[in-house]
Amino acid sequence: MAIMENGSELNEFILVGLTDAPELQVPLFIMFTIIYLITLVGNLGMVVLIFCDSNLHTPMYFFLSNLSLVDFGYSTAITPKVMAGFLMGDKVISYNACATQFFIFVAFSTVENFLLAAMAYDRHAAVCKPLHYTTTMTSNVCVGLAIGSYVCGFLNSSIHTRDTFSFDFCSCNVVHHFFCDFPALVPLSCSETYISELIVFFIVGFNVFFAIIVILISYLFIFIAILRMRSAEGRQKAFSTCTSHLTAVSIFYGTGIFMYLQPSSNHSMDTDKIASVFYTMIIPMLNPLVYSLRNKEVKKAFVKFSEGVKSSLG
Repeated sequence: MAIMENGSELNEFILVGLTDAPELQVPLFIMFTIIYLITLVGNLGMVVLIFCDSNLHTPMYFFLSNLSLVDFGYSTAITPKVMAGFLMGDKVISYNACATQFFIFVAFSTVENFLLAAMAYDRHAAVCKPLHYTTTMTSNVCVGLAIGSYVCGFLNSSIHTRDTFSFDFCSCNVVHHFFCDFPALVPLSCSETYISELIVFFIVGFNVFFAIIVILISYLFIFIAILRMRSAEGRQKAFSTCTSHLTAVSIFYGTGIFMYLQPSSNHSMDTDKIASVFYTMIIPMLNPLVYSLRNKEVKKAFVKFSEGVKSSLG
């Protein structure tokens, strides 16, 4: 337990949430419930679809299934608590639950960061070296990249969680956010946080910089390869295989950079809340939609799966 300034133990936090306006509680509860249900069905449905259809047992869909699990994981760590706050006004979160929520969110968001880089490398191999694709993206390579992403994510989260929850918190335990996040917890500390903020800045900066460099280099070679293609149909097919991934990358890194790669003095919690809703709830909901609506193979697999369910029921 963290020790507060007056010597007593801090065993809970109070989450301010998105808004205290009574007239907005029910509409927001309904809206976030719909968002979470779409996230749940979309991501778990994508995993089931990829697992059941042998045509989707390729490196691209292997990474996509992991991305769906990660999106489901960190959305589930946050959204149900927000929904409970709207419905029952339950905005109290225990110290241990806060640390757990923080750990899961940081771990899975870091895993997603590296999975997006791995998916960019996979697209590079598919477009630039199609004849060597099966020998480049072997099962061992794919599993190794996925395991590496999870190891980096959970190691990164362990460092941040240990560092953040070793703070001595002052008498105020009101978190001006709807979940336990680093920018919201730092102002509650009466410890010296400058070093911790530097650590977060450099680790997050390195993780994001490394992933973005891999993505940019991969797409640089992809665009060069596309420009060299003589067939317009070939160029169109290559572009279509990359569009969904580029969309997911743009949304994820745009909000992430806005949130974390700026000094705490520049943070506005109201602005941060809007950005946080986007990357904790909207992005996990959008990713399966982006990949399914623009992907013929996923559509075919869904139709085939639906027909199989109908025939088994009837």
